[in-house]
Amino acid sequence: MCGRFTLTVPEEEWVQYFRIQSVRLKFEPRYNIAPSQMVAAIITDEHGFRRAGLLRWGLIPPWSSNAKIGNKMINARAETIAEKPSFREPLLKRRCLIPADGFYEWKKVGNKKQPLRIMLRSRPLFAMAGIYEAWTSPQGETIHSCSVITTEAND
Repeated sequence: MCGRFTLTVPEEEWVQYFRIQSVRLKFEPRYNIAPSQMVAAIITDEHGFRRAGLLRWGLIPPWSSNAKIGNKMINARAETIAEKPSFREPLLKRRCLIPADGFYEWKKVGNKKQPLRIMLRSRPLFAMAGIYEAWTSPQGETIHSCSVITTEAND
């Protein structure tokens, strides 16, 4: 499960790395990206262009009456994503990439948990698979949100 991640390289570097044609954000490098925060995301629009924008981390289904449900929906398990009503349609129609250069796992040390930053040796950047959704509040505010698709850890 992904609960925190990092994107510490400058925006220009990951925009070039992922060959993004349109950028609709101003993103500062961060070492502690947490649920409910705005995250950089890459989508392919209806014309086939890669666009980068900001999404709130924690998917809010369109039928929800409250945005707080997103706090519980930061990850979508690949093994069950197609079965969950909240994730089914975004899986088919609204996929995205979430750029990162590391993520955290926690190691228990005595009574405390120590964060360990996991990064790839082979390259400085990678992308996590994601899904996104648009939700409109009862007051008319639209929030674009996302979930990271996770799976069982490998060796």
